[in-house]
Amino acid sequence: MFSPSRPHRDDVLIAVSGLLGGLVLWLLGLFMRTGYVLDDTRLALLPLVVMSALELLRRTSPRTALTIGTVALIGDQCTHGNLATVVMYTDLMYAAVLYGTPAAARRIPVVTFLITVAVTIGSLAWFRSPEALLIGIVTALVAFVPALTGVSVRNHRDAADTARLRADQTALLAGMDRTQAVTAERARMARELHDLVANHLSAIAIHSTAALSIDDPGTSRDALGVIRENSVDGLAEMRRLIGLLRAGSTDPEPVGAPTLASLDALIEQHRTNAESSGLTCTLEDTRSGDPELPAPVELAAYRIVQESLTNALKHAAPGPVTVRLGPAGRRLAVEVSSVLGERAGPRAPGSGAGLVGMRERVALLGGEFEAGPVPTTGDGTRIWRVRAELPVDEGEMRP
Repeated sequence: MFSPSRPHRDDVLIAVSGLLGGLVLWLLGLFMRTGYVLDDTRLALLPLVVMSALELLRRTSPRTALTIGTVALIGDQCTHGNLATVVMYTDLMYAAVLYGTPAAARRIPVVTFLITVAVTIGSLAWFRSPEALLIGIVTALVAFVPALTGVSVRNHRDAADTARLRADQTALLAGMDRTQAVTAERARMARELHDLVANHLSAIAIHSTAALSIDDPGTSRDALGVIRENSVDGLAEMRRLIGLLRAGSTDPEPVGAPTLASLDALIEQHRTNAESSGLTCTLEDTRSGDPELPAPVELAAYRIVQESLTNALKHAAPGPVTVRLGPAGRRLAVEVSSVLGERAGPRAPGSGAGLVGMRERVALLGGEFEAGPVPTTGDGTRIWRVRAELPVDEGEMRP
């Protein structure tokens, strides 16, 4: 990097080298022409010094350097001439295209080409000799060829900058994708962990509280039986989840994800856990036959029922807990309703994570979810209902 107010060190090296080379040629008496306007050989040093000084501006002020350099080159043609002066001018032409503005990079090659053509035609018309073509060739070598070289180098440099920018953007997008993937996976693991253990831990909390608060050996024995059953089931579920997370290890293959076919066992377990709370659970499946559902829909529906039963065990008042499965157009409707109200006896605390997890599951599939109280029944009973509609057509599901 260099400051715009100071010449680049490479430019200083070019200026010094050009000046020294020109001085050596002048001392050796090697001039470019014998026909000249100004006879004093020392006058050839003036364009040389000016051109070498302009080399210091080739990056910071390329247009100014080229303009003054053109005047110096014309002046050099009136003297004995110095090859170093011409060579440095070609470098100024190259630098004006490479470091100048985009507009200058477009215009300078066109202008130098037109000048080359005009000089060639004018020389042929003036001298009327084939040797006049040499003047056009020299003009092209001094002006058009350096400009064309600058365009080529600038295009390659711009292409490299574009490729570097594209690579940086790709790396940034890849980093964002990795972050989103990790976040999504953590959210999925959080939902699975919550759904796996919440039901069992809620039953353990309620029955252990009952055993501690009711001084009755029979009640305590029954509560300890429920606690042991849920502890064993919860431990098995945790081992299954650990097996899933450690896929590819030497552990046995984990059990597959639960489906709606195992709802009967889930509801039976809920009946056992909720018996002391006065809850009765029933399943109403109005689906025709045994329709084939996509695996994500099966898992989401099962988890929604599981979490809704867990919430009923924590919060529902004594009464029926009804699980309904049925078609809703081209979707699967899952609905769980329970009695809303206060109940005596122990209850487990809730954090609201269950509703968040259910809503996330439904949103990931592109379905609809609602949870809350519904209008009371004829006898004044208030009902809490969880309802989800899940798309069963894979074309309607979100990717």
